[in-house]
Amino acid sequence: MKGIIFAFLGGAFITLQGVANARISQDIGTWQAATITQLTGFLMALLILLLVRDGKWRSFMQVKPLYLTGGALAAIIIFTNVVAIQKVGVTLSIAVILIAQLALTFIIDANGWFGVVKQKVKMPQFIGIGMMIAGVLILSS
Repeated sequence: MKGIIFAFLGGAFITLQGVANARISQDIGTWQAATITQLTGFLMALLILLLVRDGKWRSFMQVKPLYLTGGALAAIIIFTNVVAIQKVGVTLSIAVILIAQLALTFIIDANGWFGVVKQKVKMPQFIGIGMMIAGVLILSS
């Protein structure tokens, strides 16, 4: 249950961040909004790290360099979310983002990429994503 609550909160905060970034970018620019978001996110994560003090700093050396670049993806995520929200609105943007996330996770699970345990993608998952795509088509009309 705790995982579901965190997933719900994560989804809500992603939406709020996207809307805030779209608004900020109207005033100062999209890459400027991404820069501010990344900076404030870094500062908040650093503050929480200093307060909680969990994890091991020496473990950074054991992480594959490819995975350490994951934070750089946030700049692209912020930019694409901001542009999408400005072009098609919040609801349609988030719906399409969710479909893209699910589609990629199906591929990752099916192939066992990034060290995740391979999962068999079954018909109910395909039906579910099909229903989501149908919902997006209804939303966009």
